[in-house]
Amino acid sequence: MLGLPRGEVFIVPWSDEWESEFEREREQIHRVLGSLVKVHHIGSTSVRNLKAKPIIDIAVEIEDFNYGEKFALPLEGLGYSYRGSNILPDRHYFNKGEPRTHQIHMYQRGSQYLIQQLKFRDHLRNHEQDRKKYEKLKLQLTQQNKRDKHQYADDKTEFVSEVLRKIL
Repeated sequence: MLGLPRGEVFIVPWSDEWESEFEREREQIHRVLGSLVKVHHIGSTSVRNLKAKPIIDIAVEIEDFNYGEKFALPLEGLGYSYRGSNILPDRHYFNKGEPRTHQIHMYQRGSQYLIQQLKFRDHLRNHEQDRKKYEKLKLQLTQQNKRDKHQYADDKTEFVSEVLRKIL
């Protein structure tokens, strides 16, 4: 399953579809932005066997943060909407679909937020105990925040910060 309707928060079992969908999307992004950008699968859909909101989160690394707005038009050709650089810290944000199927977080190379995203993803991929704890927390939070994605995300912050303190 892919796609989260506006105003809803739920998670579903991990799917092989998410890996193949990311690979297809990465190819399209490279086609329109060129091979100078690096494209990473991030978020829970990038962690095998972790339940997740059915949205493919993508990190795009760019050399200069100011290029982000210039990339809006080519990405619009792939169905993305540019939401600006003031929604989330240190990134340009794009989303696609209704229901929402993909999100791009565009960071300048070396961004601390990008590094944290990648380290957290890699840790969950390699540490089953923390992955299971995170999944349990996410299941609880979806029950508490069925209509509030911002509160759902905020309520995960303590766990994510704890893991990052441990691994950084």
